[in-house]
Amino acid sequence: MLFLMPVGGWIAIGAVLLVVIIFISFLISQYNSLVINRNRVRNGWSQIDVHLKRRFDLIPNLLETVKGYVKHEAEIFGEFAKARNLYAQANNPQTLANAEKELSGALSRLLMVQERYPDLQANDNFKMLMSELSDTEDKIAYTRQFYNDSVLKYNNKVELFPSNIIAGWFKFEKAEFFEVVEESQREAPKVSF
Repeated sequence: MLFLMPVGGWIAIGAVLLVVIIFISFLISQYNSLVINRNRVRNGWSQIDVHLKRRFDLIPNLLETVKGYVKHEAEIFGEFAKARNLYAQANNPQTLANAEKELSGALSRLLMVQERYPDLQANDNFKMLMSELSDTEDKIAYTRQFYNDSVLKYNNKVELFPSNIIAGWFKFEKAEFFEVVEESQREAPKVSF
């Protein structure tokens, strides 16, 4: 009896099946896109972690080179130790950004100390380590940019219609941006003559 159905019935069944297939294809496409973007965010995060670890591994060598010249500058070494501990405990972009701020402060103090010791500036080992550190800083900036770009794209997928519906069904959460800048640095400087 099923085969004796009029042609209009077959067309209606075909149309319903086509709509179901299109909906399932859309659902699969949106889900896969969300997974791909989430994995890009995770990859970006791991790349930041790799370069930060490299920087933290370079610093003890740099400090050993500096120690012979600046024995009385012991507080800088304490600042590096504190930053390293913060880094070891970091498990999200915000805590890692805090460790980054601590380390940047210690590095800027080290650069000021370097200016007071011309012999240190002339040391080949110190020059090489500073060059590697500068290279690593560039890589960190690049990977931070890649990570934040990936987070932006992923968060847009999570929030924009219609992918936000699929994101809600499968519990995709927004990712955090990696921001190191303090609020005071966001304000425009005041210039007066």
